[in-house]
Amino acid sequence: MKVTKIDPGAYIPVLNSKLRVAAYCRVSTDSDEQSGSLETQIEHYEVLIRANTEWEYAGVYYDHGITGTKRDKRGGLLRLLADCENGKIDLVLTKSISRFARNTTDCLEIVRSLLDIGVFISFEKEAIHTGSMESELMLSILSGLAESESVSIAQNNEWSIQRRFQNGTYKISYAPYGYDAIDGELIVNDAQAKIVQFIFAEILSGKGSQKIATELNRRSVPTKKGGRWTATTIRGMIGNEKYTGDAIFQKTYTDAHFNRHRNDGEKDRYMVQNHHEAIISHDVFEAAQLIIAQRGKEKGADMRLDKCLNRYPFSGKIVCGECGGKFKRRVHTVGRHPIAWCCATHIEDAAQCSMKYIPESDIDLAFVTMMNKLIFGHAAILKPPLEALSKLNTEESLLKIQEIEQKLEDNAAQSQTMVGLRAKGYLTPAVYNRGNNELLQEAERLCRQKESLQRLMSNENQHLSKTRELLQFAAKSTMMTAFDGDVFGRFVERIIAYSRTEIGFELKCGITLRERLVK
Repeated sequence: MKVTKIDPGAYIPVLNSKLRVAAYCRVSTDSDEQSGSLETQIEHYEVLIRANTEWEYAGVYYDHGITGTKRDKRGGLLRLLADCENGKIDLVLTKSISRFARNTTDCLEIVRSLLDIGVFISFEKEAIHTGSMESELMLSILSGLAESESVSIAQNNEWSIQRRFQNGTYKISYAPYGYDAIDGELIVNDAQAKIVQFIFAEILSGKGSQKIATELNRRSVPTKKGGRWTATTIRGMIGNEKYTGDAIFQKTYTDAHFNRHRNDGEKDRYMVQNHHEAIISHDVFEAAQLIIAQRGKEKGADMRLDKCLNRYPFSGKIVCGECGGKFKRRVHTVGRHPIAWCCATHIEDAAQCSMKYIPESDIDLAFVTMMNKLIFGHAAILKPPLEALSKLNTEESLLKIQEIEQKLEDNAAQSQTMVGLRAKGYLTPAVYNRGNNELLQEAERLCRQKESLQRLMSNENQHLSKTRELLQFAAKSTMMTAFDGDVFGRFVERIIAYSRTEIGFELKCGITLRERLVK
């Protein structure tokens, strides 16, 4: 009799059952050619899965016209991961790492999380099956190459767009409300233009953006995408210079990590006057800007510096666990809770999100309780992840980097040897060139591997540093008796509101701690 010990958390396959297999496809543009490619991919995987008698078809998930650099922008991928977590899928097929993810951190995070629940991924192009990998080295290298490819493509596109900015030939693909984009030109939409003029007139009459949004919703006026009007939408329109017939290009830019930022002088901006037909005059536009600026000063918010978004410790940091919307601060003139935080979606339409407000005092108390637990039990809570992160960095990533550096030294030595042999006439030019090119390609490949691992370590080092900082703070601190906004901002990335009775503090060290709200 043979008895095998099963490690805790190990994946145990169900006997005499078919493997539930799904596929993931993606194209990055909305062109007709790419649409055909997506349809071909979907058909290919559906036929492939159904043809295997040992497999059970679990669906084909896809994203159309969405970039791969950001995981949270792809609805198809998120649905796939949710179904994996719900136990509906055992194996995922995908064309390549670049189609799956062009962000190294995201790719490895997804692979690790799926491995933890016994779900494997098969990358067709690279011939990688995560269920049979002995280490993550190859996957991290290949995903790093995919990320580098994405950066290269982005740089080429950016150069092309910059040239069109400079010579005034850039065509606006998405028209703002009030216009239609026809063959790259902005053409006035008469019905929407009347709404634009109404909005500016209401602002000049003294009405606030929220009141204007409420009035448009009451009149059932659809937005550009057919949704509901919000104060944020109104403010964005008031500040859009395109309604004067001018166009400013490169008001935002994307950084090396594919995060979009407002351009406050980091990049050149380009103004094209009389770019298209105007809906309002420059005088009306300037007057509206002065009114908005004055209201910002009265509220103590500098709109230009975005201080209005960060006036309070919780500003922009509370996320609704039901709909994913951000929470807004509300002041109640009556009742037991003068200050509370509520989901913006619920405020606009309670039918879209049922999450009601949470008193600020309850959140303050929950944070104090959570921090006191860390202070009391810091050794048990924080030392294990700190040791795991330290071990991972020293024993795996650093060792791999050292191995690559040794290979680079050997490569350089071989290159010098070939130079010497060529100088002495032992190698013909053709043989030398072929051998030298191979060494150069190998050196370039090794450098990319090293850079990929260093990026991976950088992310892990950030968590390591934040965990160590939190541990040191907890070890030296006494129990907190009141909420401290500085401590909150120092250690908390965001708050997830699961319900009115439970929230989660997502710490900057990568740990999420749940707390019950005491009424």
